[in-house]
Amino acid sequence: MNRVAGSRQKLKIGLKGKITVFLALLLAFVVVLLSMLVLAGIREDQQRRMEQSFSQLASSANLRVREEYLTGERVSPDEFMEHNGQSLAVDLGGQSGMAVTLYSADGVFAGTSLPVQPLTDVKEALAHTSKGQEAYITLGNQVLYLAPLYNADQFLGSVQFHGSLQEQEMFYRHIRSLFIGTGAAVLAVGLLLGYLYVWRQSFILGKLNQAAKDIGEGRYLDKPPVRRRDEIGELAEGIYDMSGSISSYVDELNEEKQKLLTAIKRLQELEQQQKQFIGNISHELKTPLTSILAYSDLLGMYSDDPVLLQNARTQISKEAERLYALIEKALQLSSMDIYDFETHAAHFQVKPLLEEGLSRLRIKAEKQRISLSANLKEDLVWADPDNLMHMVTNLLSNAIKYNRPGGWVRLSNRSETEATGERRVIIEVADSGIGVPEELRNRIFDPFFTVSDDRSRETGGTGLGLALVRSLAEKQHGTVNLVESGPKGSTFVISLPGEPIAIEPQEE
Repeated sequence: MNRVAGSRQKLKIGLKGKITVFLALLLAFVVVLLSMLVLAGIREDQQRRMEQSFSQLASSANLRVREEYLTGERVSPDEFMEHNGQSLAVDLGGQSGMAVTLYSADGVFAGTSLPVQPLTDVKEALAHTSKGQEAYITLGNQVLYLAPLYNADQFLGSVQFHGSLQEQEMFYRHIRSLFIGTGAAVLAVGLLLGYLYVWRQSFILGKLNQAAKDIGEGRYLDKPPVRRRDEIGELAEGIYDMSGSISSYVDELNEEKQKLLTAIKRLQELEQQQKQFIGNISHELKTPLTSILAYSDLLGMYSDDPVLLQNARTQISKEAERLYALIEKALQLSSMDIYDFETHAAHFQVKPLLEEGLSRLRIKAEKQRISLSANLKEDLVWADPDNLMHMVTNLLSNAIKYNRPGGWVRLSNRSETEATGERRVIIEVADSGIGVPEELRNRIFDPFFTVSDDRSRETGGTGLGLALVRSLAEKQHGTVNLVESGPKGSTFVISLPGEPIAIEPQEE
């Protein structure tokens, strides 16, 4: 891992150096190219100006020589140049400010404004001028310009101007020195600015790289690593969006993992409950069957005892009813857990259903000398009527069964609005019974659990009623809870939706 990180660091430094070198070479190339083009332009302009100057001087010389030729005696061009060449050369030299040399039409020296005759070989140049062409001869910092002299179409001879290139050369060198100095300064400044720019971009890329590392290590971004209005800014926004997406995916995976762990825990609990259920149902089934078998043996042994027969018949019937109720509730509770039966919820008035539930238990309450009372209100509830009736009658039956002689049971209902704005229908069953000890309140909704084994045996309780009530309530998006219990009685509360809700499909 360290080796990979070191390689990446070297790559980043190398990239910075390469870009800096590239910028330096690019700047140097641009500066040199521009300097060469400008200097070439200056050289071309100097030559063009010099040619124009010499051309003007040649035109003036032509006018002066033609004027002298026309105003003088009529002689041949060679004789004219032989007699007048020296004076014309001096005169032209004074007008032009340059040294001037004249040659006759046949290329013979005719005169010069110089103190001595020039020694330069100009035969080839004179051959050009005799054909009406101009010629240049460069000697170091000196330049000789030769041009033909005419009188109309008559070739009179050639004129030679002695020019100096020193001033032009000095100007050219001065400009070249300026370009070298300026170019070096521009190159240095450009290199510095380029390096700073590259360093800035490398710093930003480093931040993007660190952001990617943070995402890889699970530290997700709460803001873009950099804010820019260019492609790098778009890349930073993309990394930030990617971080948010990965964070959401990881949260979803963690949530699914938690659900899976919860499901596994629930399966383990169900496995434990299944083992406990099998053990409890075996024990509960064995007790009434043992009584039935015992009375069956007594009937075989004492078939002529009418009192025993009557007692055996009564006990066998009682134990058979207890066995039937136990099997029915166990099968119903098991079916709800395994097959997830549908509930047929409807929006209906709850008061008539509660009144009917009271009427079903009234005879049982009178036998136990328990008074039933109600405080019922008109209200709409969203539930399965059959399931709600089973829940209410089960709670009323328990309230009567585990009550004291001369006690009371009260049934009431009301509406409550939760913080979310959802209206709930509250059904309350209160009694003056024996109560539930505090250490056992968390277990009363477990299958086969009874507060008092003796009392359950006397009344035929199986310990499955409250477990069934809880399952029915949860199927209808409701709850059932023991909100109060003590020596003076208990209070159970059922909470159900007051308005229709969408029933979500159960996950497979």
